[in-house]
Amino acid sequence: MSELDKEYEASLKSIETENWLDRIFYRPIGFRIARMLRGTGITPNMITVLSIFVGASVGFFFYQDNWVYNLYGILLLVCANILDCVDGQLARLTGIKSAIGRILDGFAGDIWFACIYVAFALRLSHEYGTHWFFVLAVLSGMSHLMQANITDYYKTLHLYFISKDKGAEFQSLEQVRARHKEMKYGINKFFYFLYRGYTLLQVKATPSLQRMLACLHARYGDDIPQDIRMRFRKQSKELMHLIDFLTFNGRTMVMFVVVLVGEVWLYFLYEILVLNTVLLIALRKHEKMCASFCS
Repeated sequence: MSELDKEYEASLKSIETENWLDRIFYRPIGFRIARMLRGTGITPNMITVLSIFVGASVGFFFYQDNWVYNLYGILLLVCANILDCVDGQLARLTGIKSAIGRILDGFAGDIWFACIYVAFALRLSHEYGTHWFFVLAVLSGMSHLMQANITDYYKTLHLYFISKDKGAEFQSLEQVRARHKEMKYGINKFFYFLYRGYTLLQVKATPSLQRMLACLHARYGDDIPQDIRMRFRKQSKELMHLIDFLTFNGRTMVMFVVVLVGEVWLYFLYEILVLNTVLLIALRKHEKMCASFCS
């Protein structure tokens, strides 16, 4: 493996948690941009804020019932996701990391899609003369929040079982609460309060996972044996193909098609019916897997 290849791999959280489109498209582009930005004084958080503005602007273009505008919107959303890759890869290449940066990065995608859902609802309301589409937009937004939440949790958990360094971002609810309590009042504490609720939702949705972690901690402390780590990673990796449906790539490939054919209401149904079904299946399989580690 060349030095460049090693540097590229170091810029990733883990190749095991990357889906195929990220590996062949988004991550290589993000790596090249991150390398160019290294040493310029541009921080990962600056890139995250830029991605928020780029992604939020997509709503305007998707609101238009015009395929040219819609195509511009698709390109902007692709650019926003590239920037989302850049901030993480730049952080790992430079060592400039912060808890708030990770939280902000997580909320960035939620802001993009919130703007898109509002745009879809406005577009459909004007087309069909009813505001009931805002109900679908809210349901879709809530579905997206839960899907993204659990996806992030499972991928971060997988990293935790690779190594302590890779899994440094994985925190228990108690750790998040303690960190929030010790923070001074301000914008950082506010974001951490939101993250605390985000973490609570993850914990409530995964009781078997929580029991597994408690069981392993009681038996081994922070030194989980390598054979258990490898067994968990193998089984977790087998579920990644299912979890990948709930990622940015899994949802936007369908979104881009329905936007270009002009039937954006189909995306609401896809997210509410199809992706929520996938989420429930993934939760059931993952919980069953976790239960087997403390039987």
